[in-house]
Amino acid sequence: MPEVQKVSVALTGEQVAALRAAVDAGEYATTSEIVREAVREWQFRRELRQEDIRRLRQAWDAGKASGAPVPMDFDRLRQEAQQRLNDVRTANEHAG
Repeated sequence: MPEVQKVSVALTGEQVAALRAAVDAGEYATTSEIVREAVREWQFRRELRQEDIRRLRQAWDAGKASGAPVPMDFDRLRQEAQQRLNDVRTANEHAG
């Protein structure tokens, strides 16, 4: 287990009451356990956000590298998308 260090965190009275209520209800053994869980969830969300940013940057770079934009016929695009959806639905009906 990694070394445990203490830090001081300022919380509102309402937040402290919520932590203590969770401990009193037996949901957690200590308020520290709740805070550690919250930090783990924050770390996980932060990592996901960083990965999203990385993928977005890759997509941006790929778009820029693909050349100049060309005019697009959105009605034709919509029809092509509808046809692909219909093809997938038909394939699923025959498969299942």
